[in-house]
Amino acid sequence: MLGQMLEQVYGIKTEKYMRVESFDAFLANGFCYFVADPGTRDEEEAAELQKLAAHVAAYGDRNVPALLPTKNGPIIAEWENRRYCLFAGQLSERNVNQRIGRRLAKFHERGRLVPFEVQKNSRIGKWKQLWEARLDQMEKVWSAKIFQPSDEEFERLFIESFPYYLGLAENSIQYLVDTEIDDDPMDSDSGTVCHERFSNDTWGKQYMIKNPLDWVFDHRSRDLAEWARARYFHNSRTSGPEITRFFTEYQQVAMLSPFGWRLLYARLLFPLHYLETVETYYSAARETDRRAAEERLTGIINKSKDYEQFLTSFYGLANAPVAAKLPRPEWLVAR
Repeated sequence: MLGQMLEQVYGIKTEKYMRVESFDAFLANGFCYFVADPGTRDEEEAAELQKLAAHVAAYGDRNVPALLPTKNGPIIAEWENRRYCLFAGQLSERNVNQRIGRRLAKFHERGRLVPFEVQKNSRIGKWKQLWEARLDQMEKVWSAKIFQPSDEEFERLFIESFPYYLGLAENSIQYLVDTEIDDDPMDSDSGTVCHERFSNDTWGKQYMIKNPLDWVFDHRSRDLAEWARARYFHNSRTSGPEITRFFTEYQQVAMLSPFGWRLLYARLLFPLHYLETVETYYSAARETDRRAAEERLTGIINKSKDYEQFLTSFYGLANAPVAAKLPRPEWLVAR
């Protein structure tokens, strides 16, 4: 069915089907074509991502596929009531010994050199607005649940835990505001190509594929914070040395300013892991997904004190060269 779509919509006659990472893929004309879901992206966003992908690839990144238009011109294809995007690139196996911190720094350095203004996919300067909107929405849900007793374990956990995470989120927003008042951005704080949620697996497990549909234009600290958050929750006991190594590798290529370090810390303070788990539960259509979200929420709540300790020690753990001058929230230091 997808092979037929490639032929009719893109004019590509496929030779062989493959499953590559999370993609349906086809070999043809010496290339590998990856069929992707554009999600909530619209045509203007996809067109801008196409330009970003072309830029990063032109600056030497061989693992960025080209985002292809259909025969009629649009980037997003419509086929049998579904939306698709198509990438073309070469298959490159991932090196298990790759230094991901160093690679990410090089990726960010290429992304800084974008020669046009990014509008549709930019998140620069928007964290406070986005975080407040997300919090307001969840607080409304929580307020309604208080007066609707339920036998569901998840709802009990949510009702009891939300005030703590609301306070944590408000602290992170204040830390972000203080950062923007107290520190001046430097050249290294210009926007760059980032990812929605960067982790060890974002670029693939077996093959190296840098999917432009995963990208946003933001401050580099976004990727650094989300990588550190993901490693911590993957295994909080063993993440320390990994985090130290990752930031050491990164800083061999690119240094963070005091402003950048504080943005990174503000993002780690913001309990995105908690909010996304609650949102996943209430949007899940399948019972198995709701149960998985309940397990995740239980784990997050049980680790709340450990996460505070992680935040307390983070600057030192990451070898921040300006750690002694970087403020920590008073309530956290006092714990």
